[in-house]
Amino acid sequence: MRAQSRQVPPRDDPMAEGLHHVIDDDDADEDDDELTTIMRPGARPGWPDSRRQGPSAGQQRTQALIDRGRRSVSRARRSRSRKVVLSVAAAAVVVTVAAVLIFRSSPSWPPSVATVQSEIATACLNPNVASEPGQVNFACGKATSQILWVFALMTSNDNPQFTDAKTGRRGLEPITPTQGGEVAWSLNLHHPYNPYDPVDSLEVAARAINNIIGGATLTSTNGQPAVQPGLESDPANCARYTGSSAVVAHAGFPSLCSQPVTTGTGQAALVADTYRQWVVGATPAQAYDVSVLFANANNPGNAEVQAILKTLPGAN
Repeated sequence: MRAQSRQVPPRDDPMAEGLHHVIDDDDADEDDDELTTIMRPGARPGWPDSRRQGPSAGQQRTQALIDRGRRSVSRARRSRSRKVVLSVAAAAVVVTVAAVLIFRSSPSWPPSVATVQSEIATACLNPNVASEPGQVNFACGKATSQILWVFALMTSNDNPQFTDAKTGRRGLEPITPTQGGEVAWSLNLHHPYNPYDPVDSLEVAARAINNIIGGATLTSTNGQPAVQPGLESDPANCARYTGSSAVVAHAGFPSLCSQPVTTGTGQAALVADTYRQWVVGATPAQAYDVSVLFANANNPGNAEVQAILKTLPGAN
């Protein structure tokens, strides 16, 4: 017979018991907050025991972030917001200043000047406005035709219905009807001359101004040519207008300056002299004002121009 084996009751192993207690203790520790365990280096083997040392600088910063938030981020956001506000305000100021500079009304000639300029373009189409026989055409020259609207502005304030009861002068370029009729005869108009028609008035003024400057040759009562000198027939005037006193003379023709009047100073002097002959009794100051307007035809913002315009009738 085989001997039956005896079952030996298990013996308590001291080593196993000790291990059991260790495992049990660990299980109890697992009940702690895992995040706290991870954040606490002392809870891991080989790390200093957190219970023996105070929280590290990193732990303190982490805890501060949890408790109070990130102050530096808030400050940075406020700083960026302030910069954005200041930038927007500065941009608004720049836009406002630019708008004022661009859209502000700049000094200009009275609106009536544009109307007269259009009428001058029509009047100067008449080929008979040049002086005879010298063919001087300063009044309708491309660079000098402003003499017509400057004269109109200063004499009638651009009013084609203007009438001076004292002198009897009428029209946009005021002239007596008798004088206007005599000049109009040489223009070969295809209709009766009307001093209140702005184009008729300008045509007569253009021919009269050119005769004042360049002279004219007329037929006298005995049938002989009568030469009437103009401003350019005087050597002293030519010296002022052109810088040279030399003149050109031909039989039956009025003498003319040998050099053209091209400088701004020379043209202004010529315009002032012409005005004093066109408007009998005009003062040197008035003639000077006319020359200033003529010279600054493209610069209405000139201080002298603005001062002169304020003296005109109806000026604000």
